[in-house]
Amino acid sequence: MIRLSVYLSIAFLVSCTQVYGQTKTDRLLKEILSGIQDSTTKLALNNLDQHRIQIIYTQINRDKKGKPSFTNYHLNVDSKLYFNPASMVKMPLAFLSLEKLQEMNMPDVNKNTRMKYDSNYVRQVAMTNDSSAENSYPSIAHFIKRAFLISENDPYNRMYQFVGQQQTNKKLIEKGYTSTRITRQFMGYTEEQNRHTNGIQFIDKTGNTIYSQAPQYNRDSFQFPSSIMIGNAHINREDQLVASPFDFTKHNNISLEDMRKMIQSIIFPNSVEKKNRFKISEEDRLFLLQFMSQYPSETNYPKYDSEIFYDSYVKFFFSDSSHKIPDHIRIFNKVGWAYGFMTDVSYVLDTKNNIDYMLSATIYVNSDGVVNDSKYDEETVGFPFFDKIGRAIYSYELSRSHQHKPLLVNPVKVYEKRDPNDKRPAIKQADN
Repeated sequence: MIRLSVYLSIAFLVSCTQVYGQTKTDRLLKEILSGIQDSTTKLALNNLDQHRIQIIYTQINRDKKGKPSFTNYHLNVDSKLYFNPASMVKMPLAFLSLEKLQEMNMPDVNKNTRMKYDSNYVRQVAMTNDSSAENSYPSIAHFIKRAFLISENDPYNRMYQFVGQQQTNKKLIEKGYTSTRITRQFMGYTEEQNRHTNGIQFIDKTGNTIYSQAPQYNRDSFQFPSSIMIGNAHINREDQLVASPFDFTKHNNISLEDMRKMIQSIIFPNSVEKKNRFKISEEDRLFLLQFMSQYPSETNYPKYDSEIFYDSYVKFFFSDSSHKIPDHIRIFNKVGWAYGFMTDVSYVLDTKNNIDYMLSATIYVNSDGVVNDSKYDEETVGFPFFDKIGRAIYSYELSRSHQHKPLLVNPVKVYEKRDPNDKRPAIKQADN
């Protein structure tokens, strides 16, 4: 096995950016990561293909007026190299849900309006209340909180049902996110069942219907790749071991680059092309930023147990054993983990040292090669990998020269504070 240091020294002899087919790799990012001493992370970086690793470090530089510019540095980035996005799909559904409300342009229907979900097709599940909400009712705002704070699954299903499978895919493609294919809810549905979505009612405080959305059905066809087979064996729906790879061909898909651009479009909307943006109000954008960066321990509704759902629970790039993140650092992000795939797409803001950057990465941690057996190397390989590369980039940002280093301010002015007098039991279990 070639040691990472030898591999890097050879790489430095070639041009700054290498492109092999569709794969993009940049010398700077390799050089930064070469300083990592953790043996597990070094071994993973020595086996990029085995772990299906992709990393994008986005450097942010500002001019005299504070206007940011963005430079992306890549490691093994390839839009054709499949990884399962898992909970990452919750991010575009949150953005599209707020956009749909904006386009509806109904004064009494907004992200906080109460909702009811019907059951109109085989295996659909109705929803009329949400015990984790302050008013005990579902709403788009509360779904977004739950989707970002600890990455709960059902809020994704409900936003998918609101936007609809057809419009979800149509809008994302129109916005230029051409790698995206969102075909599945987290419900164990068949392809046909996923094409159907529930009827929905928006209701006022007295229970009267303000707006009713009929059940939807997607008649559009999908263009799937010829085959995406991963692993040596898998566990099927009957909980049986099958000695063949797992078929991801018709699963959800988003490239790492598209995910990175989606987050940039919310944090720095003017920095991306107009077609890449989501049409939401400034109030809704700031709401997203709050719950992309707020901690479970700060949140009253839902009231999560902060010992179980600690501050760095969904902040992979700062996930050491302390579970603590310095007060002057906020991470605006979304993570996903399933089938041995782990992904984090983040914007990191340090208002003490006046640095900010974006970091996006995905890794596959499944050493036994059996997919869907719930036996993955997340604790031993995945979390150390994210923490070590996250801290390597952070250290580099602290040390690198900035021509202009203006005072950085968190766009979220106020975060919640947990009410110490609230005696309600905290949520200890969640489907995420």
